Amino acid sequence: MENNRPRKVLFIDRDGTLVVEPPIDYQLDSLEKLEFVPKMFRNMHFIATKLDFELVMVTNQDGLGTESFPEETFWPAHNKLLGALRGEGITFDDIIIDRTFEHEHKPTRKPGTALLGKYTSGNYDLAGSFVIGDRATDVMLARNLGARAILLQPYDTGIAMLSDELREVTALITDDWDRIAEFLRAGSRTATVRRTTSETDIEVALDLDGNGTCDIDTGLGFFDHMLNQIGRHGGLNLKIDTRGDLHVDEHHTIEDTALALGEAIAKALGDKRGIERYGFVLPMDDCNCTVALDFGGRPWLVWDAEFHRERIGDVPTEMFFHFFKSFSDAARINLYISAHGTNEHHKIEGIFKALARAIKAAARRDIFNYTLPSTKGAL
Repeated sequence: MENNRPRKVLFIDRDGTLVVEPPIDYQLDSLEKLEFVPKMFRNMHFIATKLDFELVMVTNQDGLGTESFPEETFWPAHNKLLGALRGEGITFDDIIIDRTFEHEHKPTRKPGTALLGKYTSGNYDLAGSFVIGDRATDVMLARNLGARAILLQPYDTGIAMLSDELREVTALITDDWDRIAEFLRAGSRTATVRRTTSETDIEVALDLDGNGTCDIDTGLGFFDHMLNQIGRHGGLNLKIDTRGDLHVDEHHTIEDTALALGEAIAKALGDKRGIERYGFVLPMDDCNCTVALDFGGRPWLVWDAEFHRERIGDVPTEMFFHFFKSFSDAARINLYISAHGTNEHHKIEGIFKALARAIKAAARRDIFNYTLPSTKGAL
């Protein structure tokens, strides 16, 4: 153990995670079937050379060594995989293969941990460790180890595979190895903000690296529609629950929601290492909307948009400027907004969509250049 600290482990599945699982018989028993999962090599190289994890392959190989899966058909493809990985500087500290069939229900077979006693002995930081795999059994293994899971599946498919209990131990669902390496290098970018005053009670939950899932209820239908644009077009998971004094008017609800959302953005960005920092621009039908932003830590708003209707839906148009001013102050961003066109609905919707795209572009991280995007050394 380095520096007397418990080691963290990545328990990595093989078939469907490192190599493409043969779709018909699910058995990699020839070199012709050997195909690598896209982006796996470059990201495994990054993980192996830059991050502080032991690498352990854990794989179920049904009936290996029996007539249904002779040894001589398994090892050529398996050794070819290991050789290709070694050529990219990727070596496993341990390789654990269970040979039993699923119907035998042996404790050695994932999600059982009988072959992993070395790692459950108390000398490893399992709470800081992860299981990476493409099946629910990999998530179950993480639960049984006291680790967390990374499920290599499209988000909607992955969610549908998991019970509520398994979702709780799943740190990430993605079908992109780039995203896995980014998460392991820099962590998740989530934030929850609760803002309660005598006028409003607001809770905002945000995941900057989500998939556009939104659950928004402010009591103002058009405002909900606009906030949904931020989540959907910005690729953010966004939950906003606002209870405001709408019996007075809309002002406090809109202003305080902007402040809570801005604060959540600032918290989720964290130390801002590796982010692009800047982002902008979007056309919508008759309108041209520009939103340029800088996550530089200095709030400022330049507003170049005029509205000639008193209200759009249930939102007073005078509140649009106020929303973005409050948002930029709380998020500590420099924000330039310009919108020109004839349709008032299109103008403000274009602004919100452009803001979403600007946030998405500026918040994008480059883990291969994980530095602070500033010559000052601070943002």
